[in-house]
Amino acid sequence: MNDKLEFAQRLRDAMVAVGLEPRPGVLLNHFNAHYWGRSVSFQAVSRWLRGEAIPEQDKLVTLAQLLKTEPDVLRFGEAVRHAVREQRARWDEGVGYLERETFEAFMGLPPAQRKLIREVILTFAKAQEQDQEGQAAGPVKRKGA
Repeated sequence: MNDKLEFAQRLRDAMVAVGLEPRPGVLLNHFNAHYWGRSVSFQAVSRWLRGEAIPEQDKLVTLAQLLKTEPDVLRFGEAVRHAVREQRARWDEGVGYLERETFEAFMGLPPAQRKLIREVILTFAKAQEQDQEGQAAGPVKRKGA
């Protein structure tokens, strides 16, 4: 399935969840009554429901409000939301107070200093990586020894 078809399925499911019949005319009337921008056409709404198009972000936000869901869930689905939460949890668990304090101080520096600090950190990381590769390869044999 492609992104547009998956979006269309989530849109239809969200409509049913709030008691709306998943038909273009129904969505058109509700959407245009809540959207502050230029009204959308019947064809545009039909394309959303058939999986031929995905609305622009401002329209997606209005749809999400109308359908009592989050815009990111409507657009990408629950799986993406869970993946983001898991990634965030891993980040939060692996970072202690000292690291957070360091990150905050780093973010408060001017761009030129942040660039310099970044280069220093990457240099140390590269040296560490090379040390680990050297240790994994075993002891270095010297000629004549």
